[in-house]
Amino acid sequence: MTTLNDLHSISSTFSNTDKMPVLFLGHGSPMNAIEENQFVAGFRDLAKTLPQPNAILCISAHWFTNGTKVTSMQMPRTIHDFGGFPQALFDVQYPAKGSPELALETKKILDPVNVELDEHWGLDHGAWSVIKHLYPEANVPVIQLSIDYTKSGQYHFELAQKLQSLRYKGVLIIGSGNIVHNLRLVDFRNFDKDNYGYDWAIEARETVNNYLLDGNFQPLIDFEKMNKAVQVAIPTPDHYLPLLYTLGLKEKSEELSLFNDKLLAGSLSMTSVKIM
Repeated sequence: MTTLNDLHSISSTFSNTDKMPVLFLGHGSPMNAIEENQFVAGFRDLAKTLPQPNAILCISAHWFTNGTKVTSMQMPRTIHDFGGFPQALFDVQYPAKGSPELALETKKILDPVNVELDEHWGLDHGAWSVIKHLYPEANVPVIQLSIDYTKSGQYHFELAQKLQSLRYKGVLIIGSGNIVHNLRLVDFRNFDKDNYGYDWAIEARETVNNYLLDGNFQPLIDFEKMNKAVQVAIPTPDHYLPLLYTLGLKEKSEELSLFNDKLLAGSLSMTSVKIM
């Protein structure tokens, strides 16, 4: 049973810090975990601009659940939640510690939402395949918060706002997905062509980027109502909703910038967001 002392343990575990940035990372193919390309270089360049976090809370497109869960184990396993890739990718381990203390604090601050403490999941590739480029020594504890697939964009945006206090405890909050993500229409023949997208993908990227850079988030929250190009770009919400967690944490005084802002294989985008 969770005790009051447990819930206050983050106060002694994580000291007060300057406000941490918030990120949305376009994670793309799992092969980004082991390949060298411009996007991986972009993640490494990003890491040079970040203060050292006490811990990471990641909202990954690949933990899509009925209800809300948070990983609470001491040592999360590396989940290879994909198929058909080289053995070298399955051999990758990312042995970052978990943080039961941060899991408990996350559960506390999201109340009255019922958050289940999860001992089974671990780190899926939406988390480890990008975090490993930010912190290759796996020396920062990582927990994951799941995405409740029964809820609306507005719900997720507002839920994210409740996490704001963690930014002042040295917690780096990362959403991991892809804004343009239509796997059925991937053009594998042009996978290596630089910044290549179908007309609808180009339009969707431009539409979303304009709203992001203008700070006009309500249309992005109500993404089901945006133009047809965006509907093709977001056939399912799993890879898009992590963006709303990032946007929900932006304060008025903060700047939003884009990086890795390119299309890939016709129907994907690697566009990533930094708020600080």
